[in-house]
Amino acid sequence: MKRYILTGAAGAGKTVLLRALERAGLAVVEEAATDVIVLAQAEGIAEPWTDPGFIDAIVTLQKQRQTRAAGDLLFFDRSPVCALALARFLGHPVSPRLAAELDRIAAEGIYRRQVFLVRGLGFIAPTAARRISLEDAMVFERVHEQAYAEWGYELIPVAPGPLAERAAAVLASLD
Repeated sequence: MKRYILTGAAGAGKTVLLRALERAGLAVVEEAATDVIVLAQAEGIAEPWTDPGFIDAIVTLQKQRQTRAAGDLLFFDRSPVCALALARFLGHPVSPRLAAELDRIAAEGIYRRQVFLVRGLGFIAPTAARRISLEDAMVFERVHEQAYAEWGYELIPVAPGPLAERAAAVLASLD
């Protein structure tokens, strides 16, 4: 089974790229953080990312989605390494749950070593769940790069550009 990760900063276009891959007939797995944020906000928590338990909620949902995912070729919108980058960016500690999940995906070889780093588009469209400046998004992208390098992944940059070109670049890079 080939499981590829799309990563990058908030607002880089990962989800739109994932939709394009899905439309091309490929199996995709949704990102967890936005869903965790939206649910918490619906429960009256305006900024759930301020709670260190936020990272564990993401990791739990990611693991559920990863273990249920089926298909020979899968594209994941983020991974536990992204949760590590998020924890670092937010100044949260690495919890035992996150550490265990990072160890599990490494030991089991869950994801391909080639990870698609979707580069930012040069602007951020704010939403209720995405409240980050362009400058902070650029810092967040570098934190992702460092976390993936630390865990031995090879980052394949996906340059800004038209969606069709981005999708074609991802497909052309598959091993």
